[in-house]
Amino acid sequence: MEDEEREELGGNPDWMSRLPEELLDVPLWNLAIPGSHDSMSFCLDVSSPVLKSEPCFLRGVDWLFPCWTRPCVSRWATTQQSVLSDQCDLGVRFLDLRIARKPAGGRKLFFAHGIYTLITVKEALDELATWLDAHPKEIVIIFCSHFDSLTDEDHVSLVEFIITLFGKKLCSSQDIPTLRSCWSRGQQVVVSYSNQQMVLLHPELWTEIPYWYADSADPKKVIAYLEDQKRKGRPGGFYVSGLNLTEDAPYVLLHPLQDMRKMTKRALSLLLHWASEQRPGGEVGGVNILCCDFVGISRFCSLVIGLNDKLLGGAGAVAARPARGML
Repeated sequence: MEDEEREELGGNPDWMSRLPEELLDVPLWNLAIPGSHDSMSFCLDVSSPVLKSEPCFLRGVDWLFPCWTRPCVSRWATTQQSVLSDQCDLGVRFLDLRIARKPAGGRKLFFAHGIYTLITVKEALDELATWLDAHPKEIVIIFCSHFDSLTDEDHVSLVEFIITLFGKKLCSSQDIPTLRSCWSRGQQVVVSYSNQQMVLLHPELWTEIPYWYADSADPKKVIAYLEDQKRKGRPGGFYVSGLNLTEDAPYVLLHPLQDMRKMTKRALSLLLHWASEQRPGGEVGGVNILCCDFVGISRFCSLVIGLNDKLLGGAGAVAARPARGML
């Protein structure tokens, strides 16, 4: 992000520590929390192949024309433009980390979105740990998912690394985390891990967080989907409302000169207007984590953080403990 753009948008590096006293005992899943969709997609490696989990059509074209396919995929799969510490400075407190084993990458694990990243999991989490040390009252939710081509041994090594790196900063899945309770214990990290076997073995890990995702390039359809989900009732614990757009593989290949950033900018006004009308809390329709692409090109983070003001003096802020398997 350019310095001028950062100065214009402002930042929220310590917004949790500045929330009013009235919100310090509210469960974190009843606060409005900004998140970034595909948080590590800013560093995609155009020399890497398309993921095995991608459609056969896309992988076939990549095999025939890699010099054309990979830059095209990169333009559409790039949904962020800043390193994790910069995203956290903007106010992001939910990181969507899609982990993968890169072919010929040795034992190192990377991230992926269409293609693989240049930065390893260890490098990214080390950066986050350093940021957390500098902001001891901020709590970050890490959503580890997808695990493309990971083995059982990879999962064991990854979880051991996470537990060793964050140590006492990890929030136990047995607790109801609030800002005050986390501060009293020195806890700063909630790790949601999309592998139930590992979750059952480690109380430091939280089960997969529901992510409401419309899978559409039309912002009106995204909003209609989220409204429909709200009417069905919100999950009992953490959950994500995705304000992100998606195009299918044929469209991406037929529009090689376009990119996700331009499409996102065109849709932001409508998506952010919808977000501004939401209210956090445990009642039906209450939002929790809102995720967006390119969190640094608008006032998305400040808007979401500001939603918490709607809880002041109101009811519905406190909810009972959800079942562990439903978080």
